[in-house]
Amino acid sequence: MANFYTDTPQFRHYLQHPLMKRIVELKERNYADKETHDYAPMDFEDAMDSYHQVLEVVGEICGDIIEPNAESVDQTGPTVKDGRVTYASPTKENLDALNKAELMGMALGRKYGGLNFPMVPYMMSADIVSRADASFQNIWMLQDCGETIYEFATEEQKDKYLPRVVQGETMSMDLTEPDAGSDLQAVMLKASYNEKEDQWYLNGVKRFITNGDADIHLVLARSEEGTKDARGLSMFVYDKKNGGVNVRRIENKMGIKGAPTCELVYKNAKAELVGTRRMGLIKYVMSLMNGARLGIMAQSVGISEAATREAYAYALERRQFGKAIIEFPPVYEMLANMRAKTDASRSLLYETSRFVDMYKTLEDIGRERKLTPEERTEMKYYSRLADAFTPLGKGMSSEYANENAYDSIQIHGGSGYMKDYKCERLYRDARITNIYEGTTQLQVVAAIRHVTTGTYLQRIKEYEALPVVPELESLKNSLAKMAEKYEKLVEMVTSLKDEDYLDFHARRLVESAGYVIMGHLLLQDANKSPDLFRRSAEVYIHAGKIEVEKNYQFVTQSRVEDMSYYKPALSEA
Repeated sequence: MANFYTDTPQFRHYLQHPLMKRIVELKERNYADKETHDYAPMDFEDAMDSYHQVLEVVGEICGDIIEPNAESVDQTGPTVKDGRVTYASPTKENLDALNKAELMGMALGRKYGGLNFPMVPYMMSADIVSRADASFQNIWMLQDCGETIYEFATEEQKDKYLPRVVQGETMSMDLTEPDAGSDLQAVMLKASYNEKEDQWYLNGVKRFITNGDADIHLVLARSEEGTKDARGLSMFVYDKKNGGVNVRRIENKMGIKGAPTCELVYKNAKAELVGTRRMGLIKYVMSLMNGARLGIMAQSVGISEAATREAYAYALERRQFGKAIIEFPPVYEMLANMRAKTDASRSLLYETSRFVDMYKTLEDIGRERKLTPEERTEMKYYSRLADAFTPLGKGMSSEYANENAYDSIQIHGGSGYMKDYKCERLYRDARITNIYEGTTQLQVVAAIRHVTTGTYLQRIKEYEALPVVPELESLKNSLAKMAEKYEKLVEMVTSLKDEDYLDFHARRLVESAGYVIMGHLLLQDANKSPDLFRRSAEVYIHAGKIEVEKNYQFVTQSRVEDMSYYKPALSEA
């Protein structure tokens, strides 16, 4: 029997991070629930034991059910008839297995029937599910929309909807429209309020909605008549039980075929306002999207893990010219880079998750009581880091997932191009990760201010202050030189005070920060668990040094006017 948790010792390593004790104590309010819930932990060790046990169950279901079902799901996919979606039968089997194991609403509080898990073990479950079937993760992970209801809805709405999520009802976030993709302030789905009935009604069309026939929807709609910008948008919750929304069609996609991507038609659909009017995009969707981006990081890591394992297994068994192809330097170099990118992505995922855990939990405590000055300072510190690391992590890990899926096919050769092999599906599934929930280019837009304000550099300095064993000092020195190059790079670009020039080089600046940060994270991993991470740290830092130098040379040898080289290519395309 396969278990996707126990066969990946890296998970236990990340659960042992020193910050986890503080996270768990805050999340559990010093273990207050033990008095009222028999499954609540009594102390830190008890909480960790609970995480291990639940993740083992997730790993077993993924290894024995979800992964074996993935190929069939990819071939059949969901169907639509009379405005309703029917999942592929293996997808139903997957959902049933997780529901029976009571694994919905993992991060929701025990008041609603949830497990009250911090983000770190929750993202581990997403990582594991994504390795088994990235398309199923899209359906299962949308339960995270419940967090937005928890944060911003009324107590009555929380009591109404959150227990249903825990009991297995599915969710969707209905944001994009035919004329409003990345530019969500252009959303025009109309929300009208009937004063006599004290009821909101939604009318219009939504497009590219993942799991669009879900039981509970979060909907971005224009509540203020005559407006055309973000200030006219509000957030609503729609209950499928009330009717009024039909699926016009399911998109015929390249990959992630198990999750229905729908075009929805709203016709006088009853809905409830979430939070206050006009704050839909400005506040609520931003929170929703940050959670979704963390989920896509986990999905990207899971795909990278699957692609790396597939490539490694094939390279061991495939023989050419009298020996296994893993013995050829071009092949084992590719495999080493794939493993290094996967480990670097995972390290950044759980660092980001820890930051999110710290600020979100303190923010939640702030709703119950007044935070101390020290707690407010702590919350602001981790909030800033989470804001910086989320776009960086989503951008870097999704690009690596695509690269690893590509290389997995390359190692398989002609066989990898055939649907007989899993890597072909992984390649198609990976392609969406650097597009949805904000393209890599939009992640750069979100991350660049943390380059210019020094958030990344400050964190790099904090990593540099951490000790390492003597055997790793040379790697630490390499990272110090990379950081110096990065700092000079930032100064060169920002000193000209030209916004277009900054935008032109933004990707190079953000990526360079990523190479240094991920290198430091792997270095610390190797310092604690050398058997698991030292090889990846060596490979990744060596490759990162070359990439930072390449970016440095590109910027050093370019001028503002050089941007004009690229403009004619656009007009001639």
